[in-house]
Amino acid sequence: MKLSVPKEVAEGERRVALVPEVAKRLSPTGIELAVESGAGEAAHHPDSSYEEAGVSVSADAGFSGDVVAKVAPPSAEEIGRMSKGGVLIGFLQPLTASDTVRALADAGVTSFAMEAIPRIARAQSMDALSSQATVAGYRAGLIAAEELPRFLPMLTTAAGTVRPAQVLVLGAGVAGLQAIATARRLGASVNAFDVRSAVKEQIESLGARFLELDLGLEDGEDSGGYARELTDEEQQKQRELLADAIGGMDAVISTAAIPGRPAPLLIIEDAIKQMKPGSVVVDIAAETGGNCELTEPGETVIKHDVKIVGPLGLPSTMPDHASALYARNVSALVELMIDEGELKLDFEDEVLAGACITRDGEIVNEGAKKAAGGSTEPDGSSEAGGEAKSQDAEPEAPGSSEAGGEPQSQDAEPEAPEESSEAGGEPQSQDAGPEASRS
Repeated sequence: MKLSVPKEVAEGERRVALVPEVAKRLSPTGIELAVESGAGEAAHHPDSSYEEAGVSVSADAGFSGDVVAKVAPPSAEEIGRMSKGGVLIGFLQPLTASDTVRALADAGVTSFAMEAIPRIARAQSMDALSSQATVAGYRAGLIAAEELPRFLPMLTTAAGTVRPAQVLVLGAGVAGLQAIATARRLGASVNAFDVRSAVKEQIESLGARFLELDLGLEDGEDSGGYARELTDEEQQKQRELLADAIGGMDAVISTAAIPGRPAPLLIIEDAIKQMKPGSVVVDIAAETGGNCELTEPGETVIKHDVKIVGPLGLPSTMPDHASALYARNVSALVELMIDEGELKLDFEDEVLAGACITRDGEIVNEGAKKAAGGSTEPDGSSEAGGEAKSQDAEPEAPGSSEAGGEPQSQDAEPEAPEESSEAGGEPQSQDAGPEASRS
């Protein structure tokens, strides 16, 4: 079986689906590996490093494999380069990129969405949503520190004492926990909110305070361990109570997103008005509209003397480790697809069955089929419009957002960089950062 990796063409995408370190681990499995020239350059992996790892490198290698591994959703041109019956692995945004999904089905491609990996213990090493959310949460903490015109830590100087900045993190999934850990490492006084009372221990284990709001809920968690969807009345009450708490913060980092739907509104304009001049909001849900009413995706704006940052594609801003983590996720999935070096797709396996989006010319994933209008018939007018910048916020797997009480995406649970991480591990200190666990 041959696995090939093309160079990413989506604007701003700097990650690569295979790194030399992982290539060395895959070689003993009997898989032939090929990478397009320059595929790893943006993640600081020159062609020579792949060749040293035993990978074939050439200009036309990207789509030469039985299995093609990508990061961003494929463009129409890339889908055209796939062979009928070929296998594609990547972030496919199955709930929102319906044209891409239909085009993959029309092309006879068997596609697997990394965001549709079932949330079960044995699939933890394949959880690319969590691995990339780790990067997003870390970067969000750094952005807050950089944009805030104040110190984060408490300082005692000859001129007097500077009190630590007050930071609020909305959402305690992977990105949220990593943001908490990063802000704590930088010395801020951190508070965090989540409708799930069960995450209080995780928040406090990182040295943050759990912000408790009197929403009148017995518990905001559903039977699957995710935040349940709040009623309209509960959401409105939540926004009003959050507005009061946000008013006393120097910085707010918001991380709640919804698969296939706009991000939940958590921060209303009145909350921004109550913040001190010079305060900062970092809204990493900007990919899907944002948690803040005043967020402008991809822009940094100042409203009511508060800086509101709506970053896009955060994992791609740290491509070295983001690629390393993603490549491990892909490798773990590929190993499920092979038997003695040969491609063997066992759709009785719940991981492969759950992650599969298209097969035999049809859309087989129910969520993707519904999003595409329920029809899997060839549509000559459909094009692959999947170059949206959000590769990590379109999960197919069912989930819920941490803070907003609606299905979650980019921060389902903490993800560790090591493949040997135990399922269910929880963050232990602000110095260690969040470990791997899954809802």
